[in-house]
Amino acid sequence: ITTKGGKYWRPDGEVQVDGRPEYLAQACEASLRTLGTDVIGLYQFHEPDPAVPFEESIGALADLRAGGKIRQIGISNTDTSLIRRALAVAPLASVQNKLGPGHPHGAAEIALCEQQGLAFLAYSPLGGLTPGSATGNRFAEVARRHGVSPQRIALAWELSLSPAVIPIPGSTRPPTILDSVQAAALTLSPSDLATLEGIQ
Repeated sequence: ITTKGGKYWRPDGEVQVDGRPEYLAQACEASLRTLGTDVIGLYQFHEPDPAVPFEESIGALADLRAGGKIRQIGISNTDTSLIRRALAVAPLASVQNKLGPGHPHGAAEIALCEQQGLAFLAYSPLGGLTPGSATGNRFAEVARRHGVSPQRIALAWELSLSPAVIPIPGSTRPPTILDSVQAAALTLSPSDLATLEGIQ
């Protein structure tokens, strides 16, 4: 079981980031009740709170781990500096950042995760595949070469970046889920990669 803490929706519909240790403890307890479990396998800090020192937020997760409420700590929406700062406070299992055809950034964060033995959980891994866009056209071209969907190509491309990368598509239909799973068996050629990266 994995979930996140550190962000909630206010009654007016606005999103509120809250990295205070007391809030993270309350949020974890609420998640435990909602999930009907005594321990959360991976608890992730949703995103840094500008109003709270990052180390205090990570320290709160370390306390939850020490108290047996969570097994592993993850962080989200962070850069290399914050990853290193978190590691100075507590062991991490993962970093969850945006990565996809429309957001092909994060090379430094991926490299650091690989070096430190952390999973890089890529959210929105299929974003940017809009038909007719330059990015969508590149992925569609490679998909035609292989006779598969552009979505499968996108996931295979992300998996090719590093063993640390684990794309987390939000699939809900069985055929889509099965298509996504098959990306792990798809090998992209240097020519494919050059096309996807826009190299002429």
